Amino acid sequence: MLSQPKTFNGTFIVSRLNRAVSSIAIYFVVFGFASASPSAVVKDVDGHINLIPYATEVSPKVRLIPFQVAEKKISKNTFQAARADKIFRNPNDVNDPLESVNRVIFELNEFIHALILRPLAEIYKLILPDKGQIAVHNFLKNLRAPVVLANDLLQGEMDRAWKTTQRFAINSTLGVGGILDIADNMGIKPHSEDLGQTFAIWGIPDGFYLVLPIFGPSNPRDAVGKFLTPYLDPVSYWLENTHRDQWSTARTVVGGVDEFAAVMNDLKKLKDTSIDFYAALRSISRQKRDTEIRNGELGDAPLFDLKYDFNADLKFK
Repeated sequence: MLSQPKTFNGTFIVSRLNRAVSSIAIYFVVFGFASASPSAVVKDVDGHINLIPYATEVSPKVRLIPFQVAEKKISKNTFQAARADKIFRNPNDVNDPLESVNRVIFELNEFIHALILRPLAEIYKLILPDKGQIAVHNFLKNLRAPVVLANDLLQGEMDRAWKTTQRFAINSTLGVGGILDIADNMGIKPHSEDLGQTFAIWGIPDGFYLVLPIFGPSNPRDAVGKFLTPYLDPVSYWLENTHRDQWSTARTVVGGVDEFAAVMNDLKKLKDTSIDFYAALRSISRQKRDTEIRNGELGDAPLFDLKYDFNADLKFK
């Protein structure tokens, strides 16, 4: 008997794409940990956790072991001075051994942005007023609160974990499912955490600079964290177990368009004013990631948000 032809299944194709991207991340992580410079994790006098990337020396008293953060009394001014001195002494130390490959992927991403993402983002901003865009962003952010809470706990940030819990409870009820950010109006400010940041706090080095297809600027540590993050998301499990794959795909697409719409004008300005857009984006994305890991410490530089996150629900099936 002749078998019936398979019908087109968009979810199946998305799942295959997820597997391919995730495989790339896992493949590169081996090289990332092998070639990464040592890192030292310290706490400053204010109690904030700081990560010093690309350190050339690590004290024998500092052991980089997951779940263990070495403590070292160091003033913020001393830290800033040491970091600035290192940047000026090593202006070309960008840790980008795969630059030729990264630039090819970067150009591919630029093509995808111009062909698909930017038109979708323009339509999104056209049909939704500013308040509508804020409502969508708030709703998606509230859905991600359990992931933020899990990473707060994994990092031992109990104060931040309590704030995340308060925000989720208030916005899910008084905020009509998160559409309104009532908690922010009450003075409970939002913050973002993911497994990449958690790995950094545990002492795992970032490795080399890596441009992922579609996802953009990253590194092996964050790429693995991006792949594993959905496993902390109860919303993803609920959608999967109730066979609501179309809602999972919609969440992923709308989330990506919403994030890109927020940064596309800044990206265009950066591109128009940069001699080398690739190098400029590489620099600003790494500075921003560094600031996120420090929970906003040393974040005085005007770094716009580069997280257009397409993997809100991406998991192996």
